[in-house]
Amino acid sequence: MAAPWVLFYAVCVLRVVLATVYFQEEFLDGERWRNRWVQSTNDSQFGHFRLSSGKFYGHKEKDKGLQTTQNGRFYAISARFKPFSNKGKTLVIQYTVKHEQKMDCGGGYIKIFPSDVDQKNLSGKSQYYVMFGPDICGFDIKKVHVILHFKNQYHSNKKPIRCKVDGFTHLYTLILRPDLTYEVKIDGQVIESGSIEYDWNLTSLKKMEKSSAESKDWEQEEEDKLQCICAETSHRSACLKVRSGTIFDNFLITDDEEYAENFGKATWGETKDPEREMDAIQAKEEVKKAREEDEEDLLMGRFDGRENNFRRFHKRDEL
Repeated sequence: MAAPWVLFYAVCVLRVVLATVYFQEEFLDGERWRNRWVQSTNDSQFGHFRLSSGKFYGHKEKDKGLQTTQNGRFYAISARFKPFSNKGKTLVIQYTVKHEQKMDCGGGYIKIFPSDVDQKNLSGKSQYYVMFGPDICGFDIKKVHVILHFKNQYHSNKKPIRCKVDGFTHLYTLILRPDLTYEVKIDGQVIESGSIEYDWNLTSLKKMEKSSAESKDWEQEEEDKLQCICAETSHRSACLKVRSGTIFDNFLITDDEEYAENFGKATWGETKDPEREMDAIQAKEEVKKAREEDEEDLLMGRFDGRENNFRRFHKRDEL
């Protein structure tokens, strides 16, 4: 009789084999990422990316990702993968994003494009099938965009989905299922779910399809609808309004929810706590340095009533 752990191992291996991974990117091979990613030249004012793990991180190499380098710029960069159709299958889109400078106004979302998109001329006007991720601007806009393309129109989720607004790395996951249900997760926790038809106001479109093709049954209608939302995808890019210091990493597109969950745990899950620990150490060092500078100013008679350095750094986590 085989040992239990042998059986468990066999089941795990089978699970991995059953998962279809359409795209996966962790930037673990240094500057070779430039051979896979194409920077758009549509606008000379587009900002440029570099590979970096940022000022604080959980693991210097594992946390390296595409980092924006200039403030107040749009960014457009894409990577190609083999075309696929999600007809009758679950579609999971997942990645991590870190707004190291605590974003005040800008986006951190990604898009899924048609297979014939021109990567060199990628812009905000390029047609896409799915747009997903956080968007922050002032105190009013702190939301997760989930926009789907259907019947030549873009449809936004009508539910307000709040994003994370701190300076740490967060894991964003979108799940679209063939039964027309969905989930949006942040850091592995479901923050919104429901019906694709209802939450994107697609019910009327489905009725229109039924009236023009009465011979189709319910299941076929479901499959056609989801295929139209995200079919034949072969490009993905980070295309956004944003500050320097934002880092995109751990991209995954798959048909397997469990694989995505495990991938998130093996990447973001392994480095999230060490990242916060490193930030806390740096914060203490900055506070100590600021206090010493204030004391020196007082001793030298240079303190003139300005907000002192200690208070300035003490409020670093306020938004």
